Amino acid sequence: MILRVASAIVVGHRSVTAPLEKINRLDFGHPPATIEFWKQRVRESLALTPSPLYVFAGGPVAERLAELEAELVAAGFRTATANLKSPLGFRHWLSFKTQPLRPLLNWWRAQGRPIEVVSEFELRAALAEGFAPENILVNGPAKHHWLSAFELPGLVVNFDSAVEAEVLLPPAQKQNWCLGVRILTSQEFDPENPSSPTQFGLEPDAAVLVLKKLLAAEVRVETVHFHLRTNVSAVHIFEQAIAEVAGVCRAAQFSPLHLDVGGGVPVRHVRSRGSKVYDGEFGLRSFARMLRQSVKAMPSLQEVWLENGRFITAGSGALVVKILDVKERRGLRQLICDGGRTLHAITSVWEQHALLPLENRTGPEVLTVVHGPTCMAFDQLARIPLPRSLSPDDHLIWLDAGAYHLPWETQFSHGHAAICWQDEAGLRLVRPHQPFADWWGQWQ
Repeated sequence: MILRVASAIVVGHRSVTAPLEKINRLDFGHPPATIEFWKQRVRESLALTPSPLYVFAGGPVAERLAELEAELVAAGFRTATANLKSPLGFRHWLSFKTQPLRPLLNWWRAQGRPIEVVSEFELRAALAEGFAPENILVNGPAKHHWLSAFELPGLVVNFDSAVEAEVLLPPAQKQNWCLGVRILTSQEFDPENPSSPTQFGLEPDAAVLVLKKLLAAEVRVETVHFHLRTNVSAVHIFEQAIAEVAGVCRAAQFSPLHLDVGGGVPVRHVRSRGSKVYDGEFGLRSFARMLRQSVKAMPSLQEVWLENGRFITAGSGALVVKILDVKERRGLRQLICDGGRTLHAITSVWEQHALLPLENRTGPEVLTVVHGPTCMAFDQLARIPLPRSLSPDDHLIWLDAGAYHLPWETQFSHGHAAICWQDEAGLRLVRPHQPFADWWGQWQ
């Protein structure tokens, strides 16, 4: 049923009015088979541990990889096993920060795939899980303050600044690191202040100077890198960025072997708080064809590297919360749940996800706000029509919780949630609820 009335939707710290008909599709286009998959995984997980909990699975990651790889091969890229004459291959790097989940790292490594890290802790974790240095790509700013302490011959490192390049050049020479330079293109900007650049990478003129210095030092510099932002809305934005990167290479007289295209492919089945469909104007086929055409400007390339964390992992997770209490006042129904935005889903500040009752609840719908348990009005997971028949002890499933939910999980008066993981070996509890002794025992 579609209710044709208006509701206030929070966008940052202001409110806009949007018709409920724009947000009433609670499944947000997920196929029925996907919904049933997650409901079954949730039922099985709740048999192992109570809510709140996250449920993650390797299958959806494999599906997204297969879909993207099929389009890349169709566009003329080769895989390690493809019988193509094309000299240009591609490689996926797992964006650790997007989903820092230990079982995922092991699942990914078992397939022989490499990982991208942006902090000392991430690097240490990747090493602890058995990734070889040549299969670890180190990105991120200000790493010259910690990376030189490691002895990792063959490590892959993209320099983010001229200072990084200067400080890290000696260990790079000594340990034969595979080096790259991150370039700030005109297409990269601060999402909160679109007229301003982000804090990452080198401006083109500075990148030319750094590349020339690295070439003069005769180190193993092989990569140019750019990263736009999350949920890039159109393929032509990547095209423009690649053209700018190619111009930097020409100016530096640099023939790169790898083009590292960081992030940006928009996530499926997620909308902005203003009901914009993130991937509405973006097609994987167009993206793959654009890549194959655009990289002709860098004929020395051997591989295109991809770090599509959100696109790859968003659909691989779900957040499960239980209704604890129900309040109705001023024409609004409020569900108080054992999990929510403040603890588990900060992305709900700017995103709407499919939110589904686990139990079969039908009947008339009413405008409902789903709250978490913390003592903050900010703790609102969603503001949508839901069946009035929902009651305490029912469960709600927030889909597409596989990207940037775990790294932004908080302990606001509560411990961390439990986590279940499913792969070829089956479903298992991989992290229990954090006990009080651990939550409070962190203090010396």
